[in-house]
Amino acid sequence: MENQSIEINEYLYVYTMGLEERSLCRLEQRMLFGQETDNLIKSTRMVEPSRSPFIKGRLSILYYGDSIEEIVKQVSQIELDNKTFKVVYIKINDLPKNQKIEFEDQRVIEKEVGWNIIGEAEMRNPDVLFGIIPFQGRWYFGSYLDSESVWLHHAKKPQEYSTALSTRLARAVVNIAAPDPAGVSIIDPCCGIGTVLVEALSMGVAINGADRNPLAVKGARENIAHFNYHGEVVVQDIAEQEGHYDIAIVDMPYNLYSSATVEEQYTIIKHARRIADRVVILTIEDMDEMILKAGFTILDRCVANKGLKALFSRQVIVCE
Repeated sequence: MENQSIEINEYLYVYTMGLEERSLCRLEQRMLFGQETDNLIKSTRMVEPSRSPFIKGRLSILYYGDSIEEIVKQVSQIELDNKTFKVVYIKINDLPKNQKIEFEDQRVIEKEVGWNIIGEAEMRNPDVLFGIIPFQGRWYFGSYLDSESVWLHHAKKPQEYSTALSTRLARAVVNIAAPDPAGVSIIDPCCGIGTVLVEALSMGVAINGADRNPLAVKGARENIAHFNYHGEVVVQDIAEQEGHYDIAIVDMPYNLYSSATVEEQYTIIKHARRIADRVVILTIEDMDEMILKAGFTILDRCVANKGLKALFSRQVIVCE
C-alpha cells in the first residue's frame, strides 16, 4: 500500500466509560455520531471533546498507514517552524490483548515518529500535541486534543440536593437532546436547581429554564451565576408555558422537594408534547404508556445507573 495522507476532515474520538455508564454513553454516541463503541469512533463530524463526559480526546487525522514505518515516512513532511511538539501513543485503542504494546515499546514508537518531524521536541508544554493510534488494523497519526473535564467543576454548586442529576448525566443528556445545537431553541421546563442548564450553558448551548417552585428557580439562578454563565430562568408551571421550542428536556419530579402524582406526571408529558417537537424525558418510573398516550413516538432510550450496583437508576427516553 502506498503512503497516504488525508485532509483534516476525519477524526478519531477516544472514549472511556464505567460499566454503569455504558448504556448512557452509547445513547449519546448514537445521537452524536450515529454509531456506538467501547473505545474509538471514527467520524467526519468534528465535536469538541470537552462536550462529552465520555470523550477522552480527539485525533484530527493527518496520515494513516498499515505500519509504523509508513507513518514515519509521512511525518517527515511536517514542518513546525519555531513551534515545539510532542508525540504520544494513545493507550486506548482496539488492539486485542495478545497484541497489546508494552510501555517501553510505546515510548520507542513515540521517539521513532518524533525523530522524523522537523521541529523541536518538548515533553512538558509543547505547542503542538500529536497522537498515534492503532485502529482496525491501521495506524493513524494526527494532532491530538485532550478533553477538559468541565463538568467536574460544576459538581460543587452553591445549591444542591442529593437526588439531583449528576453533572456527567446532565451533560450527556444535553448532547442526546441536541446533538446539533446551533440555532436550536431548547427549554428545561422543570429545571429544579439548574444542573442541565449549567451544563448546556457551559457548552455554549442556548437554553431557557423554568420551574413552578420559586425556591428551585432561585437556586438555579444562583448556580448559573456562580459559574459566570448567563441564562433565563423563570417561575412558571409547564401548563402555563407559552411559545414553542425545538427541544424540551424534562426531568420528571419524583423527590420530596418536587413530587408529582400520576395525573400531574401525565400533565407534564402532555404539555411537553404541546411546547416542543422533540422531548427527552428522565424518569425513575416506567412511563411508556403515558408517553405514548400523550402522542409521542419513542425514538431511542437508555438506562443511567448510579454506581456499579445500580442502586438508583433513571431512564433517558428520546421522544418525538
